[in-house]
Amino acid sequence: MTTQAHDHIPEQIIENVVIIGWWPAWLTAAIYAWRALLNPIVYEWFMAAWVPAWWQLMTTTHIENWPWFAEPVMASDLMGAMRQQAINSWARIETRTIDKVDLSSRPFKVHIKNTIILAKTVIVATWASAKYLWCEGEKAYRQRWISACAVCDWALPMFRNKPIVIVWGWDTAAEEAHYMTKYWSIVYLCVRRDQMRASKAMQERVLNHPQIKVMRNTEVTEALWNEKILTHVRIKNNKTWEESELEAWGMFYAIGHTPATWFLDASNAVLEKDENGYIITKEKSTHTSIHWLFACWDVQDHHYRQAITSAWSGCKAAMDAEALLSHEEW
Repeated sequence: MTTQAHDHIPEQIIENVVIIGWWPAWLTAAIYAWRALLNPIVYEWFMAAWVPAWWQLMTTTHIENWPWFAEPVMASDLMGAMRQQAINSWARIETRTIDKVDLSSRPFKVHIKNTIILAKTVIVATWASAKYLWCEGEKAYRQRWISACAVCDWALPMFRNKPIVIVWGWDTAAEEAHYMTKYWSIVYLCVRRDQMRASKAMQERVLNHPQIKVMRNTEVTEALWNEKILTHVRIKNNKTWEESELEAWGMFYAIGHTPATWFLDASNAVLEKDENGYIITKEKSTHTSIHWLFACWDVQDHHYRQAITSAWSGCKAAMDAEALLSHEEW
């Protein structure tokens, strides 16, 4: 849906590009927007849903799948270097919490407490929070022995050749279970229902694999620790109510994500999303259903969700914004 004609507000500066989000998508967007002489202003989300802006990547330690580094790089070092590059590019960075963005008319209005920032274009580079069970014993050691990203954390030494639990039975869980058998001794795939919801092809691969044990009608109720090491999980059969324990040195969730888009819902503008709340972008671009609004990274990507694809999508968003500002009267 195309927004209405912009309001005439001569008293206040209207920003060319406002970038809202988390690392590293908005950092890349900021660098490319500055190179296009758009003088971007960046709001790195300070506290959203009580989570600090650096949480998702900064809670890991070494990153081993980022190109250009011969050795693993600390997440804090990588993100710090990217932020410094954006600062060196004269990007204006403010660590603030966005309350809402009014997309119903142009210029867009970004609300931050008692301040309203006007924007010709907005790039949304927010995240999608992984869903967790919040079972007993989970919270204290989440992001160490309990993770929602098997692709990110499968290779950590404490998981090698150990029994692992993966929770739920969609394609993602089945695919991860099959792939990780190369590194783990046995994978328990806990499925809450009678049947897995994965595709038939993925189910067949999982069910026929000697290192994967599918446990239907099974819910994880507690993570059990020996001091600071996960050793077992307590499970319950939701048909018979029988409880038991599984040896497990790690637990991975594959139960979906919740994209951070609520701050865009406070206006009459219709922003197209899919059934899971991800922003729909047009074809291979970062254009959304609202003209002059762009979306990148986890908020519109429910498949890859990697740091490197985050940077790639931030680059695309800045280039799309620059092209639109150069060729259309906003």
